[in-house]
Amino acid sequence: MRRQFGVVVLGLMIGLGIAGTAQAQQKSPYAFGGDNAVFMNFIKPDKTADYEMLIQKVKDGLKASDKPERKQMAESWKVYKATESGPGGSAIYISLITPVVKGADYSLTALLAEAFPAEARALYDTYIGAFPPPPTGQLFNMALVNDLAK
Repeated sequence: MRRQFGVVVLGLMIGLGIAGTAQAQQKSPYAFGGDNAVFMNFIKPDKTADYEMLIQKVKDGLKASDKPERKQMAESWKVYKATESGPGGSAIYISLITPVVKGADYSLTALLAEAFPAEARALYDTYIGAFPPPPTGQLFNMALVNDLAK
C-alpha cells in the first residue's frame, strides 16, 4: 500500500512538473519582463485601416476593463506608424510601452478576445489578414541606460 501511494505521489509530481513546464513554455512573448518594451509589426499597405481599427478596439477594451492592470497598460502604451515603408511596401507600426505592466500579456489577439469575446474570431481573422506572409514583427525588452531629459 505504501509503495503504491509513493508511485501515485511520484506520478502526480511528474505530471505537475510537465504541466508547469508546458505552461512556462506557452508563456506569451508579449508578456514583457523588462521595464519598457517595444515591438514592431509590418502590415500590408492595403490593411492599415484594419490594423488601426484593431488598435482602437484594444484601446477601448483596455479602458473599459474592470482590471486595474488593463487601465495601466493603456496609460503606458503608445503606437506609432513609421513614415518609411518596410519590406514589400509594408507599413511599420511601432508599439512603445513605458513602463511595462510586468507579467501582463500585451498580445493584441489575447486582449481583443478578452474584451470582445463574441467578436474574437472575426477580429483574429482581421488581425492575421493584416500581415504579409509570414506574420512578421520584432519584440524587444528594454532597460533604461540614460534618460537625457534628466
